[in-house]
Amino acid sequence: MSLPKQSPLRTRAGRRRALPTIYEVARQAGVSIATVSRVHSNEAVVAEKTRRRVQQAIADLGYKPSRLGRSLADGRHGASGIVFPDLTGPYYSEVILGYEDQAAADGHSVLILGTHGRKHAEALVRGLAGRVDGMVIMGRTISDEVVKALDDDGLPIVLLARPPAGGADSVRTENFLAAAELTSHVIDHGHRRLAFIGDPDSSPDAGERWAGFRAALLRAGVATPHNAVRSSFREHDGYAAAASLLDGDARPTAVVCANDEIALGTYGACQERGLRIPEDVAVTGWDDIAIARYTSPTLTTVRQPLRDLGALAARLLQERLQGGRTEPRHESLPTELVIRASCGCGRTADSPS
Repeated sequence: MSLPKQSPLRTRAGRRRALPTIYEVARQAGVSIATVSRVHSNEAVVAEKTRRRVQQAIADLGYKPSRLGRSLADGRHGASGIVFPDLTGPYYSEVILGYEDQAAADGHSVLILGTHGRKHAEALVRGLAGRVDGMVIMGRTISDEVVKALDDDGLPIVLLARPPAGGADSVRTENFLAAAELTSHVIDHGHRRLAFIGDPDSSPDAGERWAGFRAALLRAGVATPHNAVRSSFREHDGYAAAASLLDGDARPTAVVCANDEIALGTYGACQERGLRIPEDVAVTGWDDIAIARYTSPTLTTVRQPLRDLGALAARLLQERLQGGRTEPRHESLPTELVIRASCGCGRTADSPS
């Protein structure tokens, strides 16, 4: 009985043999490694006779270029970077999933940097810029001055959920009009003491939602709070902000929250105080994360296309990397008011307005 043939990748001792390198191909073909790279890239500058010689050497050696080798040869890293203010919570995870799916389809690996609680965040971002071919920057993680400096250095940049800066592309969702529509809907239920929980200074999105909230109150002739009740986008901070608000002298009858996690924290604060939603306090959110449709009562909110937001940022960055476009693009994706039970409508199923 004949023995099976050995794998060409293993020695007789069973150890894995090193794969052939671009240097071995170049040596066998009698050319430079740059010429080998050009043959793989199918560049027309290589003479046909030389091309055939290189191709024969590749076939004889079984050479396959690594991603790192290709990156070194053409001056690219084969990776893009994405900078987020935070990496916890369903909002960020959905956006990252959308970005990673599209980046993988484009053949890019992804390096992710979260700046929350990090000292010298701008230095970290500059360091990441030297390891990637392009970068997506979300929210107010770094200043416009740093964005412009990176753009001036020639790094392709897409800004996510923040206004344009320099020559970078930008992707956002609509906030002002949807916030005004949501607030008007709550006012239509008869509410006249409304509060907004969120930090308008923490992100451009939160600032626009606060502005839309105030615009709807002014248009309806309803007393407008001078300030928002400050809270980060996290559930436990939303709980603390809602608790201080509900324990105050003039408890609101409706609370408009800057995101769904703040709204969930508000649910907890109401429950601890024996306040019913929406009978005693109407509550609304923003984002339409998965749990919003399963809370009791179900949460009225504004749906953002979170995965689409990340995917579009990745596509715009890929356009820049391919060199097919130099003028910046500024895209805004639509949002959608989703009416459920927490505003007072008494509906338990999804009901887009």
